[in-house]
Amino acid sequence: MTWLVADELGVTLRLHIQPGAKKTEVAGLHGEALKIRLAAPPVDGKANACLIAFLADRLAVARSAVSLISGDTSRAKRVHVSGVEPASVKNAFLIPD
Repeated sequence: MTWLVADELGVTLRLHIQPGAKKTEVAGLHGEALKIRLAAPPVDGKANACLIAFLADRLAVARSAVSLISGDTSRAKRVHVSGVEPASVKNAFLIPD
């Protein structure tokens, strides 16, 4: 599964982001990335802030555990989440093995 890579500290997620959606939600897989729709617009970092808050809430970690690795101004993003296991991430997003 290329959208989810585990390391000794947590997991790295490969995401495809759709800002400006009606609601913030996981939309399933998009190629080799997990697609997430965000209700926030892609201006002034609002979509990135919404993404970090959504991931932290969904994975039950502090916002400080979620860090944007790459894709600050792109739809294609890589995010690292500390302190979570791959199985709990898949369960949180209802993605089968």
